[in-house]
Parts: sequence; C-alpha cells; structure tokens
Amino acid sequence: MNKYDLHSHTICSDGSLSVFQLIDLAVEKELTHLAITDHDTVKAHLQLASLEPHNKADKINIIKGVEFSSQWNNMGIHILGLNIDINCTAITQAVRHQTDIRLARLTSIAKKLTKRGFADITQGALALAGDSQIGRPHMAQYMVQEGMVSSVSQAFNKYLGAGKIGDVSSVWPDMEQVVEWIHAAGGVAVVAHPSRYKMTRTKRRRLMADFADTGGQAIEVCSGNQVPGVAQDMAALCQEFGFYASAGSDFHNPNYQWVKLGQYPKIPKQCKPVWELF
Repeated sequence: MNKYDLHSHTICSDGSLSVFQLIDLAVEKELTHLAITDHDTVKAHLQLASLEPHNKADKINIIKGVEFSSQWNNMGIHILGLNIDINCTAITQAVRHQTDIRLARLTSIAKKLTKRGFADITQGALALAGDSQIGRPHMAQYMVQEGMVSSVSQAFNKYLGAGKIGDVSSVWPDMEQVVEWIHAAGGVAVVAHPSRYKMTRTKRRRLMADFADTGGQAIEVCSGNQVPGVAQDMAALCQEFGFYASAGSDFHNPNYQWVKLGQYPKIPKQCKPVWELF
C-alpha cells in the first residue's frame, strides 16, 4: 500500500535533517512517496541530483517540490508546487526572486527591531542561515542566542509573528504569479495548510475562489498536527471548487514532537488525491 507525505522540509541550519537523513527517516517510517518542499528553494533536490546516489533513495519515490511564499489580500499564503521540473528557467528565476525578497525582508525587519532598541540582527541571522534561505526562524534563533528574548516562541509572539513588527508579508509575489511559476515548471499548485490562516470561513472561501481562478488545482486537506473536523471542512471546499486533495505532515524538525514525518489525518473518501495528477 502506498504511503505519501507531500509536504516535508529540510532546514539544516536549525539542527534538523539533511536531505539524506530525511530520506532515511522516510524509509524508516515506511513511506513510499515523499515530496521535499523547502521554503522558496529546491536546493535539496539539486543536492540529490549532484551527489552520489544515496543507498536508500531507490526505496522511495522522491517527488520534486517547493513551497513558495506569496500574498493574497495583504496576507501571507504558502503555495506548494508539486512534481515540478527543478531545472526549468521559471523555477530558477523564481528561487532567485524569492531569495532577493528574503534578504530585503531581513533588512526591513532588522531596521524595525533596531528602532525598538535591539542590536542589528542582520549578520547574525545570515550566519545561522548558512547556505539555506534566510527566514524568521533564523532571526528568532539569533535573538535567543544574543539574549534579546528568552525563547524562539517569545521572539515570534512579541516581534516576528503574525501582526507583529516583523510580520512583513506584503513583499511577496501575488498568488497568480506563483501559480504561473509552478505551471511553467509542469507542476501542480496547492494551497498549503489553508485552515491555519487566520481568516473567517467567508474569507477562506474567497481565497479558494481566487486560487481556482488563477488555475490552482489542489489544497492541502490533511496536514500534521491538525485538529479533528478540519479535513472534512477542507474536503467540502475541494468539492465546491473542484480541487484535488493533498496531504502531508509539514515536517520541519525531529525535535518538534507535535509534527512527525508521515503522520497526518486520512484524506476523506470523497476527495480526489492530488497524486492522480502526477
């Protein structure tokens, strides 16, 4: 029986797994299909293509993917691109574009924090990110390291999270542009974890309608650490808008006990699984 996880990450800079360690864990969990969907980068897939074959890589089907940051109505929305051509021009240019935005966002957030009396976090956060895409987790880690806050959660709750001074989402490309990138790469565009965005049901339906209008094909019906009832709500949206259903753990780090690789609720029977489009 096939077991899919279509939303997982490798973020080496925060002490989580390398791409080969992630594959080892997926095989250990008896997954048959794994989509690696790092934020705004396909570096893990490029590493797999350029390095010596991994001794367990032939035991699992690796689906090439990415998780693009986008915006809709001034809200940050994540769009997964599944089964993409990582070497196509559209993806290369998209990753470069997102990298530039992330660097500009870091500068903007650092300036906002210095106005609050903090030391400049720019170089420290970049050092923690290393070769990976710079993100707010690196900023939070550096703030903890320097004693600016007591924990990563405090950094997000007070400064970097939604609605705080570090919540700079208006810099991202709009949803239509991201879907265009994914389609140019031959991939399937999927709204990641739609139930997690802080919006009313009415607003979520507007998001779904706009996503369908851009050519979006699927939404993530089942995600790790999802409360009961959400899958059925997302399944209803699939039926209303003609979406396929995706499922994944949104795994980031083995130390995060609340999200484990390969674990998420079952896709409701009335849904069409997204892998039928691959």
